[in-house]
Amino acid sequence: MPIINSIASWLMKKRMHQIELFMKYPIDVQHEWLHSLLSAANETEYGQQFDFANIKTYEQFKATVPVNDYESLKPYIERTRKGEQKLLWHTDIKWFAKSSGTTDKSKFIPVSTESLEGCNYHGGRDMVTLYCYNNPDTQLFTGKSLALGGSFKEDQFGDYNSYHGDVSAIIIQNLPLWAEFFRGPDVSIALMDEWERKLERIAETMMNENVTSIAGVPSWMLVLLKRILEKKNVKTINEVWPNLEVYFHGGVSFAPYKEQFVKLFDNKKINFLQLYNASEGFFGIQDQLKSDEMLLMLDYGIFYEFIDLANWSAGDFHKTINLEDVKVDVDYAVIITTNAGLWRYQIGDVIHFTSTNPYRFKIAGRTKQNINVFGEELMVHNADKAIEMACEKTRALVRDYTVAPVFMQNNSGAHEWLIEFEKEPTNFDFFVTLLDESLKKQNSDYEAKRYNNYVLHLPEVKKLPKDSFYKWLKANNKLGGQYKVPRLSNDRKVLEEILAISR
Repeated sequence: MPIINSIASWLMKKRMHQIELFMKYPIDVQHEWLHSLLSAANETEYGQQFDFANIKTYEQFKATVPVNDYESLKPYIERTRKGEQKLLWHTDIKWFAKSSGTTDKSKFIPVSTESLEGCNYHGGRDMVTLYCYNNPDTQLFTGKSLALGGSFKEDQFGDYNSYHGDVSAIIIQNLPLWAEFFRGPDVSIALMDEWERKLERIAETMMNENVTSIAGVPSWMLVLLKRILEKKNVKTINEVWPNLEVYFHGGVSFAPYKEQFVKLFDNKKINFLQLYNASEGFFGIQDQLKSDEMLLMLDYGIFYEFIDLANWSAGDFHKTINLEDVKVDVDYAVIITTNAGLWRYQIGDVIHFTSTNPYRFKIAGRTKQNINVFGEELMVHNADKAIEMACEKTRALVRDYTVAPVFMQNNSGAHEWLIEFEKEPTNFDFFVTLLDESLKKQNSDYEAKRYNNYVLHLPEVKKLPKDSFYKWLKANNKLGGQYKVPRLSNDRKVLEEILAISR
């Protein structure tokens, strides 16, 4: 292991120098990537259609290439899945990441060799690099890394085959051999289709390993860890993996889950490190020990644009801006151009910057996961923060939740919350009051609509039986690390389904 640690240390120091460079010259790095992406794709069908060869500036790019959603790029993507190439990107694409959306509609996001190696693998290496930089005495390389992954399937179109699946499965399937030395479980288990059986096999094979790091979506990681505790007949993960030192997490807000992990680990030395990765790419990594802000990673083959959420809602896409013009504490919808052929693509996420020197940010939610039935503009980060505060003051622990509107009755409406508690609040009515007060404090639009109960009255909170959300996910064939319970909805479809299945 000393040789491995020495090589890793040298590589990480080299990479830290590169990270410091893009932190120092962010705008230059981003413009270089824009020109590089345009140059690489100028002979593709899309590049010729929009005359990439003659685009020299960001303003030209913005004026020439439209802002896209999945539907506008879908014809190119479907043709690529069936074997046509050089449509959106200049190299062949055979892998497609199935999106983690909460609807039945599937999106197939192209994954090129360049995006796999230059973005996804780069992000994986950098999360370790930044962690080790902040923890120089780490023993990370003395044990295994456990990562929860999905699965993939082969698609046959005549004589042509392509593949689709969770992006984590695509990454695991294509990992270089040396990476397998540190990772667990075995690929044959990691890529199993049947989710419940896979969790069982992971628990069986990893509970006796020396695991030093874990990575995965918090909701599913909790399920796995609790199963391991049951099988080992112990109370804490510290008794299973005494050398565990970091949990890399992403996919959903960690705030509602953190207290449960702290209790489950029972080890004050364990670090929590937040990631922002998705089917479309790897975007951000927490680079500071005492802050969950994330550093925007600027040299992964992605050119970023942003649009104020108010302008996005109004459809004013001509008001997009690049990194140079963003401001702190403004909610922006994110638009990306990538080295897999996504051109000015709306990924559906909302972020706000906490710093512009360097560019650090927090995730605010999803463009389509909010509630604005009554003009309250409630975002996911508002709900997560309210849950966190109410739990803290009532000693509650929340496993999962979802929120939907109660439409106008007697001239006022409300928000209905379905909550599955790991530990119920000491005073339930006080919990509801705290939830409401926190939302008022965070969101002036919500506060205005709550005034004298004229538009919104007090939230209606229902406690659900254990495993209600799990049963809903299973009934909708949504078991797996890429699937999450939708937090906020503008209609009652998901909420009514969960209510029905919990009865």
